[in-house]
Amino acid sequence: MCLAVPSRIEQIIDGETAIVDFGGVRKQISLALVDDVAVGDYVIVHVGFALQKLDEDEAERTLALFAKMGSTECA
Repeated sequence: MCLAVPSRIEQIIDGETAIVDFGGVRKQISLALVDDVAVGDYVIVHVGFALQKLDEDEAERTLALFAKMGSTECA
């Protein structure tokens, strides 16, 4: 089972593509489904698409829980 994972935007390549960080792993994703994101923002990512922007505090809490569970491999 894969989860939608909070990820921090490291680079915006164009208006619809970005590089995000998944706990040290960088991956290219689509921004086609979200508006008004910038470098440093957190987004929820599932199967290569950012689904929504996420508050930084909430993202960090969720990532901490995933780290406790050892569940950050599937994104």
